[in-house]
Amino acid sequence: MRAARLRRNADIAAVRSQGTELRHRLFALRARPNAMGTMRLAVSTPRSLGRAVARNRARRRLREAFRMAIRATGGGVGHDLVVVVRPAVATASHEALGEAAAAAIAGLARS
Repeated sequence: MRAARLRRNADIAAVRSQGTELRHRLFALRARPNAMGTMRLAVSTPRSLGRAVARNRARRRLREAFRMAIRATGGGVGHDLVVVVRPAVATASHEALGEAAAAAIAGLARS
């Protein structure tokens, strides 16, 4: 299964309103099954996280962690994911981000 970006505002709004929620200290995740067979990901960072450079770095790091976790799962049902970054991401290690993303993807597979 490959990972793709969730870009359209209508798709993101649908996930936010109809998706199931999973909370973690590093991020809040909303997920909604799709019929595409791919995981599509949108990452949102609040301005309270800092200036643009800090927000972009947090987005890149979390997107990469989810990309690796999705690749590790192989196949399965596709989901649309909206991830809202929390301030703890800025200081979290890459390993912690990877473990949190893998746990979130595994939680989706169980449900």
